[in-house]
Amino acid sequence: MKQTRKLEWPTLVMLGTCYALWFLGLSLWGGHPVLAVALTGVAITLHSSLQHEVLHGHPFRTQWLNEALVFPALSVFISYVRFKDTHLQHHIDPNLTDPYDDPESSYIDPAVWAQMPRGLQWLWRANNTLAGRMLLGPLVWTVSFLVQDFGRLLRGEARLRLAYGLHAGGVVLALSVVIWMGMPVWAYLMAAYLGSALLKIRTFLEHRAHDMARARTAIVEDRGLLSYLFLNNNYHVVHHCMPAVPWYDLPRLYFARPEHFSRRNEAYVYRSYGQIFRQYLFRAKEPVPHPIWPVNKRAD
Repeated sequence: MKQTRKLEWPTLVMLGTCYALWFLGLSLWGGHPVLAVALTGVAITLHSSLQHEVLHGHPFRTQWLNEALVFPALSVFISYVRFKDTHLQHHIDPNLTDPYDDPESSYIDPAVWAQMPRGLQWLWRANNTLAGRMLLGPLVWTVSFLVQDFGRLLRGEARLRLAYGLHAGGVVLALSVVIWMGMPVWAYLMAAYLGSALLKIRTFLEHRAHDMARARTAIVEDRGLLSYLFLNNNYHVVHHCMPAVPWYDLPRLYFARPEHFSRRNEAYVYRSYGQIFRQYLFRAKEPVPHPIWPVNKRAD
């Protein structure tokens, strides 16, 4: 869909809100440390959602300007450039949930799963419930991601050197402000972990294994605070159909034709995040090994 707005004010307002909330959280450390970590974590989640919006070309037509707006690495752990590269690869819909070709897949090749140590299988099973995804997911995902990237860095890949060089600058900028505002780095890392944990609520079931690519992407018809925190990416099938649409148009497009999108994704629809918590807080939605992985595919 072609952009019609030269200046996307809702996104700019949300950027201002995010940084204001971040500074507020940092400023509360001296008198209200628990609230400080909580608010800072919420701001970091929102910043991650804004990075997602930026990599899809918002709020300006000039991409370097968009990326300058989210340059501070508030989330600390993951490079924006790496997030951008892997997420755009994730948008190749025929590969959704593929354990190899979808960088955001939470499924494992069944042949690889069968050879994994039992302790590691237990960890992945625990990570496959919503509670586990929030408590363990940030650590599991970050370690897995960085281990793979470290090998590529050792091989001297220029794109990764650029990604982590820029990320280091963003981390230094963010932590310099954190220290100047008086929050200890260890407390800020707790807030960053919380921010990633909150984001896992959205990513937990937004894709499923299905033989039809169009049916692999979810809708969560939530219009509450979590929807704003995730910048309406709970209307995820709309986003995958029209990735250039700004976040504030996604609900309108969905509710104009809910039956169309429900047919498209074979009724992979949830009414709210409350429903998801009730169903999956301590229960897995699907197994970790990809349940319909083709038998003729093998691990390298």
